[in-house]
Amino acid sequence: MSFTAVDHGMMARALQLAERGLWTTTPNPRVGCVLVRDGEIVGEGWHERAGEAHAEIHALRQAGEMALGAIAYVTLEPCSHHGRTPPCAEALIAAGVVRVVAAMADPNPLVAGRGVAILQAAGIEVAVGLLESEARELNIGFVSRMTRGRPWLRLKVAASLDGKTALNNGVSQWITGPEARRDGHAWRARACAILTGIGTVRDDDPQLSVRDVETTRQPLRVVVDSKFETPLAARILQGGPVLVAGAVEQPEKVAALRAAGAEVVILPNAAGKVELRDLLEELGRRGINEVHAEAGFKLNGSLMREGLVDELLLYLAPCLIGHEASGLFNLPELATLDGKRRLQIRDLRQVGADIRVLARPA
Repeated sequence: MSFTAVDHGMMARALQLAERGLWTTTPNPRVGCVLVRDGEIVGEGWHERAGEAHAEIHALRQAGEMALGAIAYVTLEPCSHHGRTPPCAEALIAAGVVRVVAAMADPNPLVAGRGVAILQAAGIEVAVGLLESEARELNIGFVSRMTRGRPWLRLKVAASLDGKTALNNGVSQWITGPEARRDGHAWRARACAILTGIGTVRDDDPQLSVRDVETTRQPLRVVVDSKFETPLAARILQGGPVLVAGAVEQPEKVAALRAAGAEVVILPNAAGKVELRDLLEELGRRGINEVHAEAGFKLNGSLMREGLVDELLLYLAPCLIGHEASGLFNLPELATLDGKRRLQIRDLRQVGADIRVLARPA
């Protein structure tokens, strides 16, 4: 299907609008909409937060009667089902829109082509696939949850140039500079949950909240703690929702954690550790689209070994710490380089004095 330069420009604008909901729409996707009539934009909108009007509704309200005969550019197939808001496909039909261009089909099984079918049945021309890869990247967590039943997991690590994340005595603050830390908080802010391990909680006593950037929402904090050893005075138990995932029956410890305000799940594997894949699937059932992991080399290694890391967010500081310090991942030694884990670098840039690498398993 061919698209014009105007189509590309309008969809690019819709994607810009969708990105405004980057930190707020969870568990819903980030969606933008532009209404165009006679070559002029008559309405714009984006989805801001779950339970409120979708992007199409905001754009239709702004356009008013000018929506009659307009083209709608929307970054995701208009919804067809009654959720907390009415179907957007029906609203577009009622407004008299004559053409709908969607960047991608909705992976949600409740929609999955039904929105397109409703529009086409009403005589509206529909085209899907314009700037699809950009739209998919914007909602990569939502797509993951809808198609795999688990969130997109982004693992953040800060290291020296020789790949060390902490001294042997556990000290790790601060390897990177303030600009990199602020950038890391922006990635935290877009996530639905922040994942860490009991080792990090014990060694660093982190809050794992979003502080260095403004946000209206704090992600769920999740602690992998097989034996429920999280100290009741730990800062992570304060200031927002916390989920502690364990692997053993410890009624007294569980009761104490719950009394401290934490939610607890028990998800054991055969080795008596937390079954990480089951944990991610549990988070998926809770509507978690993106997980931002900040952990130590043990949990980092476990996530990598089990194929659960979708993206690596690595900050490299211009310093050397020495070979005795802690590394990035607890991974088995290789006999040959044939077993190396290959990555594809998606983005590489300087943030302050540090280098930021965004990579995915090849």
